[in-house]
Amino acid sequence: MTAYIMDFLIVALLVIGITALMGPITNGIGEKVFGGKRRSEFVEKSARFQTGWKQVGGKRK
Repeated sequence: MTAYIMDFLIVALLVIGITALMGPITNGIGEKVFGGKRRSEFVEKSARFQTGWKQVGGKRK
């Protein structure tokens, strides 16, 4: 019975792990292959929107 439970847990962890990683891996491949010129469009817009914002949290230097 212990072997069955261990096998079940191993398979469950593999299924959950593979499922959790499929999305980010597929997204990364899609951005590289189909991204073209506008690959970082949203990152750049977000950075431009946040210019001039006051820094909060963290250590003061």
